[in-house]
Amino acid sequence: MNGFQHLYIPGPTNVPEPVRQAMNLPMEDMRAPDFGDFVSGLLTDLKKIYRLDRGRVFVFPSSGTGAWEAAISNTLNPGDKVLMSVFGQFSLLWVDMARRLGLDVDLCEVDWGKGVPVEDYAARLRADTGHRIKAVFATHNETATGVTSDIAALRRALDDADHPALLFVDGVSSIGSIEFEMEKWGVDLAVAGSQKGLMLPAGLGLLGVSDKALAAHEAATLPRSYFSFSDMIALNDTGYFPYTPATQLLRGLRCAIDLLLEAGMKSVWARHHRLAEGVRAAVAAWDGCDLVAQAPKWYSDTVSTIYTPQGVDARDVISTAYYKYQTSLGSGLNKLAGRAFRIGHIGSLNPVMLCSAISAAEMALRDAGAAIVPGSGVAAAQERFRATTPDRLPQATPKAA
Repeated sequence: MNGFQHLYIPGPTNVPEPVRQAMNLPMEDMRAPDFGDFVSGLLTDLKKIYRLDRGRVFVFPSSGTGAWEAAISNTLNPGDKVLMSVFGQFSLLWVDMARRLGLDVDLCEVDWGKGVPVEDYAARLRADTGHRIKAVFATHNETATGVTSDIAALRRALDDADHPALLFVDGVSSIGSIEFEMEKWGVDLAVAGSQKGLMLPAGLGLLGVSDKALAAHEAATLPRSYFSFSDMIALNDTGYFPYTPATQLLRGLRCAIDLLLEAGMKSVWARHHRLAEGVRAAVAAWDGCDLVAQAPKWYSDTVSTIYTPQGVDARDVISTAYYKYQTSLGSGLNKLAGRAFRIGHIGSLNPVMLCSAISAAEMALRDAGAAIVPGSGVAAAQERFRATTPDRLPQATPKAA
């Protein structure tokens, strides 16, 4: 009667109707004779999303955090030195995991609002002539702050230092949404989650693995069981899994991959950029608001994290949007709690949907005490969308199951 709850958080994202329908099927036999062909095709096409020619993509029934753990435990050894940085809640959590798993973390602390400190990394890599650093970690898109880092520049830093360290990338809120070139950028391990750009419910942790990382796996001694590459490889090569897979999610993933590949990854990246630009135009029009990302080079095309005006509690904005306007906005995490809220512009979205998000945020901001001109953000976004949206968008349709 009151319509539906609007979802504009950076994950889980909206599930397209074809994907939802693809998952709406009876339970199936994950050991059936024809299931292996389905899985083999799925894993092959996932490499196209990652832009990976060689190597493998593993799909674990887990969150992206599980894929993080799989990446570390299968390629590194206890006490290995790794180079990491913290500039948001999710890069912080990755550091915490590395330490819990027994790694020696060489840490770069960065202001929240900036990204991976490539220059600092480069200096430490050049100084590491004995190659004690075994891996370099980078959060490509820091979901907490709305910051994207330059992974290609990080690869150049490794190459310039002639350093053999593995390159780990958290691509949870970037892969399938913004430019990501695993092969071209020389990324060795890249983590994604089903609930972001792949437009599925949470429950699948995806991990792209290069040939170099697969070779490192042969000598790695960190404990693992559930996340073992060896177990996955042995069964994946036959089209199956070493344990019960999330079959309905895999059927949805097949549909989502078809939608993305039919649209073309470059087209998907361009759409996310157009949508993000509209949201950024709205934020610029709101008096007293600003992006947490400190400069355009850091701006994320999948999530905008927005400081509220002085004296306005972001938690009130989020609560008002939810209860009064039936709209979910992302909360500020860790040190940003109460200071910022987030608008996710990732996955299955269009300009009209985002105008709704901006309108709800604008009303909630005003209700919470912000001195914002009514309609200012919506008008700014409308004009940006009018100027940048193609006259006719391609209509992607998934292949028949």
